[in-house]
Amino acid sequence: MRSKDKIAYFYDGDVGNVYFGPSHPMKPHRLCMTHHLVLSYELHNKMEIYRPHKAYPVELAQFHSADYVEFLNRITPDTQVLFSNEMVKYNLGEDCPVFENLFEFCQIYAGGTIDAARRLNNRLCDIAINWAGGLHHAKKCEASGFCYVNDLVLGILELLKHHARVLYIDIDVHHGDGVEEAFYFTDRVMTVSFHKYGDMFFPGTGDLKDIGEREGKFYAINVPLKDGIDDTSFYRLFKLVITKVFETYQPGAIVLQCGADSLAGDRLGCFNLSIDGHAACVRLVKNLNLPLLVTGGGGYTKEDVARCWTVETGILLDAELPDEIPENEYIKYFAPDYSLKILSGPMENFNSRSYLNSIRQQVHENLRSIQHSPSVQLQEVPPDFYIPDFDENEQNPDVRMNRRKKDKQIHNDAEYYAGDNDNDRITDDA
Repeated sequence: MRSKDKIAYFYDGDVGNVYFGPSHPMKPHRLCMTHHLVLSYELHNKMEIYRPHKAYPVELAQFHSADYVEFLNRITPDTQVLFSNEMVKYNLGEDCPVFENLFEFCQIYAGGTIDAARRLNNRLCDIAINWAGGLHHAKKCEASGFCYVNDLVLGILELLKHHARVLYIDIDVHHGDGVEEAFYFTDRVMTVSFHKYGDMFFPGTGDLKDIGEREGKFYAINVPLKDGIDDTSFYRLFKLVITKVFETYQPGAIVLQCGADSLAGDRLGCFNLSIDGHAACVRLVKNLNLPLLVTGGGGYTKEDVARCWTVETGILLDAELPDEIPENEYIKYFAPDYSLKILSGPMENFNSRSYLNSIRQQVHENLRSIQHSPSVQLQEVPPDFYIPDFDENEQNPDVRMNRRKKDKQIHNDAEYYAGDNDNDRITDDA
């Protein structure tokens, strides 16, 4: 056991100020709510807080095609009508709209995950957190499912410079298809995704039989679940699968995507996890005591996303948090009970014990097909494109927020609608 984990936490207020549109379920302002809740519990005093650098186009092109990156950099709401063919080519539109400061938004959340990986690589921290990251659907040449740049792939590529094997774990309700696809043919990354599968649920991938190909055969693990899975069922299966994966694969570092749309009551989700159930998975992965990069992901009930990621920040810090939410800028959104925890709902669990056992058995059978963890002769580590130069001003969130331009502090009123007053239509994708 490590004596005391050193935690790095990445946040830039600008990432929470973009607006996808009045009918779009993605609300980046949930990141501001999360950050203020973290501050209200004084968790910032227990970790190092950094503002990430904005990822350069050349960094984004380590995974994405250069033409796609260039288009994201060039397109604006005013000019998109001039590029109808490119909009189709790169899958921009209703699910992935063009909005003000789109490219800067991508640069910030991707920069956070890249910086997190580099601090882990340089042993400057044990755990790195970027709740703005985790946009796991983006593909090499196109946007998908509210995701434009796949920061997770970029972070894993960074970790592979120092680690022979990286384990990726995804507990978002949607399949982590973009990450799986990126590493489908290699044994240097094992992807493990726990997600809803079937009933035309987005993205429609992630069947149990999808296991990777060529050198990557058996290194993609999918755990397809049905509606209503609860804490007990989910955690039991998660523990059995991850424990076996860890023993078999022997990774050097772990990336954990903590999509909060697997919580009960999420606007786009269909699982029945409480925050305690979701957070138990984070605790288990933390206790594996490997370099750990933690990101956000989906999550479309803003106040529950903030609750969840604050609780999980506390777990990563070994901090006990009182259930009564302290006073903060967004306190009214946690009414009427002002409680940090949410419980499971009354949903029926369609995942029978026999069904879950069959998944476990198949996953274990696939893992037995791996003779041993892959041996990689690591060459000289290539240099980072950018080494963050952190100073005291950058580490002080109060100072840096005062330096922000006022126009970037303007929030769209629609971000603040909640519950029955929410004006956003729920779509099928996530």
